[in-house]
Amino acid sequence: MHEHCHKKTAEFSWDDIDTVLLDMDGTLLDKHFDDYFWEQYLPEHYSLIHGISVEAAKKELLSRYCQVENTLAWADTDFWSRELGLDIPELKLRINHLIGVHPYVIEFLEFCLQMRKNLYLVTNAHASTLSIKLERTAIGPWFDRVVCAAEVGLAKEEPLFWEGLEKMLNFDRKRTLLVDDTEQVLFSAEQYGMGHLLFVARPSSRQRTRYSCRFPSIEYFKELLPR
Repeated sequence: MHEHCHKKTAEFSWDDIDTVLLDMDGTLLDKHFDDYFWEQYLPEHYSLIHGISVEAAKKELLSRYCQVENTLAWADTDFWSRELGLDIPELKLRINHLIGVHPYVIEFLEFCLQMRKNLYLVTNAHASTLSIKLERTAIGPWFDRVVCAAEVGLAKEEPLFWEGLEKMLNFDRKRTLLVDDTEQVLFSAEQYGMGHLLFVARPSSRQRTRYSCRFPSIEYFKELLPR
């Protein structure tokens, strides 16, 4: 993903889509919460406990994050609570006022419902994080089902994840749209043969828009709504 990629516009017909799979963090919810939690709030807390500078804490945590990137452990709050000796869900709850839904998301969910699409939330997030976010945002009831990657046993970055999800939800891959803000996830879904792929170019309200060079991109779900 490069800063200078030009936007590719999504071109598909809703008539060709039965099922819509939506990622949570960055796609439906503003990723500012997650970025702030992992890059700022947790290092500050960690630095206090260990009597080290915030910079040193950031450096140490970043190298630990990198070791488990693109795996289920990365999103596993139990794993991090054990690893760091901290109650991660409790710390997330303390700043849950920062959890927010992106503009036009509710309108898009309503549109999918009206169009009678099968609608699934599919996230790498751990069950404890998911419950905090669903409670805060109340978006859960829009979905036919909410699936944590741990239920499949693989992260979404693994092409085999989608095979497992298909068995679980029984969708037609060619007639399915996946929307995600992680290119690696879209690459794995592409390998598996997912029919329609869409990249979210503005996952955080505090970051610049960055289009995918490979996949069609949207900044807001408004772009998918009938004009």
